[in-house]
Amino acid sequence: MSALGHYILSLFSFNSDHPLLFTQIHFWVLFLIIYIVFGLIVARQRRQPDGSLDPTRRILRNGYLFAFSLLFYYKTSGLFVLLLVGSTLVGWLLGIGMDGLRRGRKILCATGVVLNLAVLCFFKYAYFFLDIFNATFHTEYSIAVKILLPVGISFFTFQNISYIVDVYRRKIPHVGNILDFGFYTAFFPQLVAGPILRADQFVPQLYRPFFLGRRQFGIAVFWICNGLIKKIILSDYLAVSFVDRVFENPLLYTPFENFSALMLYSLQVYADFSGYTDIAIGVAMLMGFYLPVNFNSPYKAQNPTDFWRRWHMSLSRWLRDYLYIPLGGNRSAGFLSYFLLFLILAIAAFRLQNLWFTAAAVAVAVIILALYIFRPSHRQTLGTNVNNMDTMLLGGLWHGASFNFITWGGLNGLGILVYKWWRGRRWGARLLTLTLAAAALTAASLPVESPLLNLLAFCAQVLLGGYIIIYVCSLITKKSEIHNQKSNVATAWSVLITFVFISFTRLFFRSGSNLDPAEANEVAWETASQMVAQIGSHWNLQQVPTIVTSYWQVFLLFALGMLIHWLPERLKRRYRLWFAAMPLWLMALAVVLMALTLYQFVTADLQPFIYFQF
Repeated sequence: MSALGHYILSLFSFNSDHPLLFTQIHFWVLFLIIYIVFGLIVARQRRQPDGSLDPTRRILRNGYLFAFSLLFYYKTSGLFVLLLVGSTLVGWLLGIGMDGLRRGRKILCATGVVLNLAVLCFFKYAYFFLDIFNATFHTEYSIAVKILLPVGISFFTFQNISYIVDVYRRKIPHVGNILDFGFYTAFFPQLVAGPILRADQFVPQLYRPFFLGRRQFGIAVFWICNGLIKKIILSDYLAVSFVDRVFENPLLYTPFENFSALMLYSLQVYADFSGYTDIAIGVAMLMGFYLPVNFNSPYKAQNPTDFWRRWHMSLSRWLRDYLYIPLGGNRSAGFLSYFLLFLILAIAAFRLQNLWFTAAAVAVAVIILALYIFRPSHRQTLGTNVNNMDTMLLGGLWHGASFNFITWGGLNGLGILVYKWWRGRRWGARLLTLTLAAAALTAASLPVESPLLNLLAFCAQVLLGGYIIIYVCSLITKKSEIHNQKSNVATAWSVLITFVFISFTRLFFRSGSNLDPAEANEVAWETASQMVAQIGSHWNLQQVPTIVTSYWQVFLLFALGMLIHWLPERLKRRYRLWFAAMPLWLMALAVVLMALTLYQFVTADLQPFIYFQF
């Protein structure tokens, strides 16, 4: 067989050592082949009187893209494609069943949700639950076979649940044709790393004719280029050149390098994940489909609540609509809400077997019960906070089967609750709180050598000093947060503090990533402890200029990435439209120049997208 024949054969075969990635030239060659055939299919499309695509062409188009989506998933996950097919078939049958019944619809809906969660729990959480069972009952059970995690299982599972629940709620009718429904569940651009498709948002697009205007084509090309630049130039370069080295052995690096690795990782994970979704949005748009925006400049957020309205927006909205609101949302919290919170605290206490954590968990449970019993007028607020914390804890667990992800989710939930309390206080109460916190932590850190206490005391002192400066500036400029008129200094300070807080919570997120679930907990906590020990130890500021000089490319890239991220949205929209309006020859030249630039940054071993593991 010729070299060309071997290459074509490799395009359609699975290689476990080299799964298909958007950053590979093989993907774009394969996509070009598929897109040419797609163009022939939609060239003869006909509209119905109601504006929808005629059924024959619709089924041909959607069925063709469904088949390619299965091929794409096979190229990333091998025979796990059969799991995707099975999940698709079950969701389709349940949708038909619910629409055809007057009674028993709730049973079918519950069955669909339970089946999807059961499959997800088996593949993603089997080791985690077994580890908890063994630690609680002092047993040594093990799983006879090694369970591999299918790529993107959380994403297509959540999409299936979204469809089942939306059909049950009668927000959408069931999808009658299996090829149409399979296309919804397996649409390849977002299949393995999102954004999560909501059935009520995407299913109506199944019936629309293909349309790709000149501006849409330019915007699609822009998103693809933008995503590749984010992934290869920003994310992969920062990871390989600095971040991965520090996280592999924090004790070999200085406090400044450990702190820098945390900050740089925040840009890395954003560039990686948003880069994937940018490419997915662009590729989908080339085929006439529109995916939801998944990021809205999250590092412009001024508080943790604002951050989660901007970060992984499809997941945040999914958790809000299918978890937070069913638990009671802002209205109240039922037995299930309190049970979930106490259960997670109890399991964590049994598993970690740490005296301080156990004492804190018991204290939290006692305080919640006391407030519920003796302050009935505050039950709604208490319930809302419990629902918030449950959602963030389970959102953390969605990301990974280990306590470090639950810790990460819990810290984010705690940040949201602290901010909710903070925004309801007057400036005097805020000042008093920060003063007492700084004084208490400073006093506690003096008699003992504790890096964690040193770090917390320093953070409290910085927050206190910053708040005093901000308040003085508000008096000078006659602007007050009470009247929602923040000065530029206050806004910048809020953005900076939020970014640092979010970055520190990712200490647990990054430490447990890419690890076998059996060892994730111990390794993650060890890495996190070492980094906290380093950051909380004595800083030799004379080393900082030398470190920055040694890694000047990394720090320059980080600064440029953050500056571009912080550009006003109207400016970003302007240069997107400017790119889309380019003459085609100039756009092609820009794409070629971009490809040559990306080639200079490509590492010997392409880095997989971070969210593939979720």
